[in-house]
Amino acid sequence: MSETPTTSTNRKPSITEHTLTLVDRQLPYTASAEWQTLFDQQDKPVAEMFHVSYLVQPEGAAQRPLTFVFNGGPGAASAYLHMGALGPQRIAFGTQGTLPKPPVTIVDNAESWLSFTDLVFIDPIGTGFSRSLPPDKEAQDQAGEKAKLDAADSPKENEFWEVERDLKALGEFIQRFLSRQKRWLSPIFIAGESYGGFRVARLARKLQQDFGIGLSGAILISPALEFSLLYGSDYDLTAWATLLPSFAASAAHHDRAQWAGKPGDLAAHTTAAEQFALKTLIPLLVMGDGLPVDERQTAYRQLADLIGLPLAVVERQAGRIGIEVFARELLRDQERIVGLYDASITAIDPFPDRVVYEGIDPTLDGLDRLFTGAINSHLRDTLGVETDLTYQLLNLETFKAWKFDIKGELRQGFIGAVDDLRVGMTLNPYMQVYITHGLFDLVTPYFASNHLATLMKLNAEIRPNLTLKHFQGGHMFYTWEVSRQQWFAEMQGFYQTAIA
Repeated sequence: MSETPTTSTNRKPSITEHTLTLVDRQLPYTASAEWQTLFDQQDKPVAEMFHVSYLVQPEGAAQRPLTFVFNGGPGAASAYLHMGALGPQRIAFGTQGTLPKPPVTIVDNAESWLSFTDLVFIDPIGTGFSRSLPPDKEAQDQAGEKAKLDAADSPKENEFWEVERDLKALGEFIQRFLSRQKRWLSPIFIAGESYGGFRVARLARKLQQDFGIGLSGAILISPALEFSLLYGSDYDLTAWATLLPSFAASAAHHDRAQWAGKPGDLAAHTTAAEQFALKTLIPLLVMGDGLPVDERQTAYRQLADLIGLPLAVVERQAGRIGIEVFARELLRDQERIVGLYDASITAIDPFPDRVVYEGIDPTLDGLDRLFTGAINSHLRDTLGVETDLTYQLLNLETFKAWKFDIKGELRQGFIGAVDDLRVGMTLNPYMQVYITHGLFDLVTPYFASNHLATLMKLNAEIRPNLTLKHFQGGHMFYTWEVSRQQWFAEMQGFYQTAIA
């Protein structure tokens, strides 16, 4: 490949020095907020990917772990993990993830992963400050006036809004970053949330197989791994079962469930819900009307007790409880709804008299003001980034335009990532994998990952490399103070194991 410049516009990087105060020491680090150019197969610049790196520079820095972090969506910038959990500064939430009143407050993050790994937060193209570049002028001149007009009319980011091109862009970015920073000998980790967890599972194979990047660890945070488990129907039954334990945990949190064990023992209650899902609910749904009426009614009563809904609702739904139904019905008598991304959070139902819920999700829409304010303040004020670009926290155009239909990649109509994770773990039997969820997340329920782990058929030699651990909270369980602290301690141990 010919030598190419690192940037093709006048966007200026911002490099600043800081110190993170930890319980046991002061940690100096360098923050770099800049754009890295992506190139096409002809070495023409096609996009600039914005990222923020936090690098500690002690003796032997090349041996310090280095973690690449991204969020999901698709269409989400990395600000959620950046300002919510991992970075040196974070948003101040209530102790159980409740949303504070404006303006947003930013505090030093005692649980920042910077204490044990350098960090690089990546914004995929079309998110954050990452943008595609205008078509090459020389190529336009050669192609003629019509090509210029077509290029001007077409969305430039669309090229990157597709599963494989997105993964390739991330791989190219990581490869170039390692070369530019001379970090090829560092222990490399990747961490992604939600669709970012899907990215991690796919990259666990792709980075090693296509880019020559060996991984020490892969962290999947509230991941969506197999999209078939996100949508239930009258004929596709597993999704209903994998949702049930999250319903049960959420109902218990709001004291609406008939406790399966000792009141307050959330672990016992969710375990009972998991067993019910596998041993009772799936057979009930499979047999349908073939199951005797009295057995069906017994199962419906048990289900209603576990998840805190009225028996009449469970009967009406024939045991198929969707997340919108649960969110609307659990606290309907209080005219409140629960969040889809965190069912421990409630909000007033703006339309309590309507048949179908028509309000917003308090746990997704309510967060925008916090993360938009926090990331803009942090980048522009603390890190000194100068740009007129709008920071795209969650680009819905990306989400709506995303292409999942990959030739040869669909299994039963859906795309998945577990096969790639399995291959990645066998390609590198030393790579540690950590999958984690919030118990009250209804969008990417924890039991879906538990279920998939039991089906991975991992060889006994590498099965210990896979860890599943879940915490109280929702999709972003780290907004809960205790959960964030517990997760931080877990990850310290995970990194030590991975690089031992």
